[in-house]
Amino acid sequence: MTTRRRDILKWASLAPLAATLKADGNPPLLIRNAKIVPVGAPPIAKGSVLVIGGFIAAVGENVTAPAGSQIVEGEGLTIYPGLIDGLSTLGLDAVAPVSRFGAGAPPPSIAAAPVSISRGPEDRPLTTPWVKAADQVKTTDRRLPQARSAGFTTAVTFPTSGIFAGQGAVINLAAERTSQMVVEPSVGMYTTLSTNRGGGFPNSLMGVIAYLRQTYIDAVHYREATAIAAKNPQLPRPGYEKALEGILEAPRTLFPAVRAYEIDRMLRLTKEFPTKTVLYGLHEGFRRGEELSKAGITAIVNLRWPEGTRDGDPEDREDLKVLELRDQAPSTPGVLAKSGVKFTFSTIGVDSPAAAIRAVKRAIDAGLPQSEAVKAMTLGAAEIFGVSNRLGSIEKGKVANLTVTKGDLFQDSTRVQFVVIDGVKHDPTVEETAASR
Repeated sequence: MTTRRRDILKWASLAPLAATLKADGNPPLLIRNAKIVPVGAPPIAKGSVLVIGGFIAAVGENVTAPAGSQIVEGEGLTIYPGLIDGLSTLGLDAVAPVSRFGAGAPPPSIAAAPVSISRGPEDRPLTTPWVKAADQVKTTDRRLPQARSAGFTTAVTFPTSGIFAGQGAVINLAAERTSQMVVEPSVGMYTTLSTNRGGGFPNSLMGVIAYLRQTYIDAVHYREATAIAAKNPQLPRPGYEKALEGILEAPRTLFPAVRAYEIDRMLRLTKEFPTKTVLYGLHEGFRRGEELSKAGITAIVNLRWPEGTRDGDPEDREDLKVLELRDQAPSTPGVLAKSGVKFTFSTIGVDSPAAAIRAVKRAIDAGLPQSEAVKAMTLGAAEIFGVSNRLGSIEKGKVANLTVTKGDLFQDSTRVQFVVIDGVKHDPTVEETAASR
């Protein structure tokens, strides 16, 4: 078959879609003659990406666009898959302050959440697993433009109040309507080790751990009793439990573990739980790479690296382990990558999305290969949350989420030129760019 005939057949197959989209006001988009970092495939030194209808229609060295396409000259630019914030609250209303991932600090807890007196696990204290981020997402979150200007196109966003706080969603960071932001509405349950301050049980760490255990025991019993009753209509069925239904629905559960002993605790504890475990925090993960790998655990490393108290007394003598944690925490991603642990990053607690990029640069300086950093922020996050068939790499047929930079992503002088979200090009305004720095 001649080259001309192949081109005719190719564009004949795309023409109906292209015509429809042009009528809807969304012409095809071609970014050409740029460096492409597909992730999952070798980089292309000089190639093009064609976007039609919100999806990637073609990627390669020789790509041409249908008539009427929007053309972007990519000379000097680099195209990455859209960056994914692997654990955030982006798109949600302001929430109560989350405790920082600092040296010796407890995992995130929400003291300000409304509580009622609880006398035991049967009261389901601080348990709202039916709450879904997908139902609460808003296009008006002022942080969204800042995130886009730093190169983020997608976030895995979670409710964070309580012990079983609620279910997270994968969202894209731009849309005309909130319903269009949601890529996947339920990707996991977020948990904390919050204590029920002033509200009775559980008011200690031991109580929270006991409650986690009891809740999963109850969930398994509820699931089995419901299944038995369904097969045997003459048997009494268990009463409907909204909390347990939500816990069983979650495809995976996020548990906090910052320090090495917390990682050890969660590795032991979650063996008992009927859920797929993801650990978040992991500042002292540099000590537990092998253990995490053997357990087959995926991880979300928080990018707010531990730091000393500002304006502290210079005469205070700090514990050597604390100083070592501050120094070595940025090496955790490199250790995880070397150990074969699948991981991504979280921006919770980080001052700005641009500061998160700088925090990843610290991890690269501490031994994380740059290619692994890019993967963690794209395909790695998509794989962890089960959306890698749609997001995370530049491949034909995937959602057209792209991050386009002038220079390599982690160079100090690099600037995000624009992002593409669901096939729509978004240029950062001067105000957004300044706010993200």
